Formats: sequence, structure tokens, C-alpha cells
Amino acid sequence: MRIADFIKLDNICADLKSTGKMNVLAELAKMLEGDCPNTDEDQIAKILVERERLATTGIGDGVAIPHGKLSGIDGICAAIGISRTGIPFDAVDENPIHIFVTLLAPQHSTGDHLKALARVSRLLKDPAFRNRLLESKTPTEIYNTLLEEDGKY
Repeated sequence: MRIADFIKLDNICADLKSTGKMNVLAELAKMLEGDCPNTDEDQIAKILVERERLATTGIGDGVAIPHGKLSGIDGICAAIGISRTGIPFDAVDENPIHIFVTLLAPQHSTGDHLKALARVSRLLKDPAFRNRLLESKTPTEIYNTLLEEDGKY
């Protein structure tokens, strides 16, 4: 599975406006609304919040991967947001989050959901790659950086 299989340029924000955990989940949900048929941003946000209540998706090193499952979609939907200031997110290392990759999978999907999570996690473990994402100023730069890194593996 490749990042290009589920990331669209239209779902990338180079400068998130939110300053809090619940607000950023809502902002990311709004970005995904157009890719998730038969649903709306409130429903998507609710799924992300419910998952977040189980355990933080802030994996550390300034990265969070909010995710969940949604009925009515056929494949993985994703959004990427960069917070220039960082957002308190209850991350495992207690540091603010700067890079958000949000993933939604079909309700009864397991394999693709786990493959997408693993792919994103693997790429974001590399500090040099995270720095290149943070140095990217536009959605197009972020997208191209993702595709370039994804092509290495």
C-alpha cells in the first residue's frame, strides 16, 4: 500500500488553525467530509473523538494519527494537517503535536486499515522526513515530500 493510494492533495492543510485537541479533530474531520459519502464532518469528528477517548493517537515525536472506522465508505480516506505552533494532544511523550495524519477506513475493513496505519507510522518514524514535512510551506510541497519519501520503500 502506498501513501498515494489514499492521500489527496485537497486533503492537506499546511497551517492548521486549531489550538486544542477537540478543535483540531473537528478541523481534520471537515477536511475529510468531501471524501466520505453519506456522512458529514460532525459524524467524522464523533468517530475520531470516540477513538481518542480509548487512548491517545499522539504517538510521540510531534506526530498524531487520529483514525477510526466509518460505514458508508469504500476505501481509506485520509487528511494531513501541519500545526506550526503545536497542539497539546496528550501524546505518549507529552510533547505537542505538529503533524497530524488522519485515517478513516470502511467499517468492516481490517487489513487495509492496519496497512495504512503501519505505512504512515513507518514513514513518520524518520526524524529527517518529519523535518522535511514541517519545512514544507504549501499543501503541494507536503504532498510531493510524502510521495518522494513513500517511493523510497
